Amino acid sequence: MSKGVLLLCFALVALVVLVVLWFRRHQLMLAERARLMQEAIRNREFTFRLPTKHMFSGERALQDTLNQLGDHIREQVNLGEVESWEKLTRVLTHEIMNATAPIASISQSMLHHPAVKNSDLEEGINAIHNTVQHLNSFVDSYRKYSALQKPVPKPTDLVAAVKDVEQLYPEVNWINSLSGPIIIKTDPNLLRQILINLIKNAIEAGAKNQGVECERGAEGKVLLYISNDGELIPADARSSIFVPFFTTKRKGSGIGLSLSRRLLTIQGGMMSLLDEPRSGFHTTFLLEFPV
Repeated sequence: MSKGVLLLCFALVALVVLVVLWFRRHQLMLAERARLMQEAIRNREFTFRLPTKHMFSGERALQDTLNQLGDHIREQVNLGEVESWEKLTRVLTHEIMNATAPIASISQSMLHHPAVKNSDLEEGINAIHNTVQHLNSFVDSYRKYSALQKPVPKPTDLVAAVKDVEQLYPEVNWINSLSGPIIIKTDPNLLRQILINLIKNAIEAGAKNQGVECERGAEGKVLLYISNDGELIPADARSSIFVPFFTTKRKGSGIGLSLSRRLLTIQGGMMSLLDEPRSGFHTTFLLEFPV
């Protein structure tokens, strides 16, 4: 065998070995991606975005689809949570109203009874009556929130909507980087309510600075970042802030954030609390508007 043929054989063997090693490394990379996505889904972290660099066209298309799938899963999970809480709160408010109505009626009648007036019992019965009235008022207000009208989406300028809300709260220092117009399809009245709820929540948390940023996300979605420098949300409360009636404030009702998320979800959008707030702030909420 000639020297040239021998060298050619060695070159071919080396090439085959390199191809096998590259193929194995490529397969290990794909397996690691699958593991990372599985772990993300198990931890309910649906915002994963794995790069498509160094992938074949078919693999790239599959990875893009899987990246988008995370958003679709998150949308369905959020929608399912909203529907579940709606059903639960509907039952709870109904039962609470049924239970407190006779207590309110009986306590009111007893307050007008001659044997109770100006007696030692009057103060205690009056306290029971006032507490029940307060509870009824609270439950009734939440029931009205739950019976919202269906959204009427239409082209809306996000920049103008934020500016309108900004004028309502001049006591806050606004750091608004929006420039536009930025047209989204949403119900302008519900959008206004969402923004107001978030700003009021920030002010109640002691915020002095309010940040607003916007960018384009996957599939052309509009991503709106609402940030503030108010008190930090405790780590053990972060997963519960969108649960109806849950609040970290002494005088809070626990309605604002859960309602805001619901108003956005029923329009095909999403709201979430970022694990890492935007630079210079303590808390950042992400609002995602569909194309």
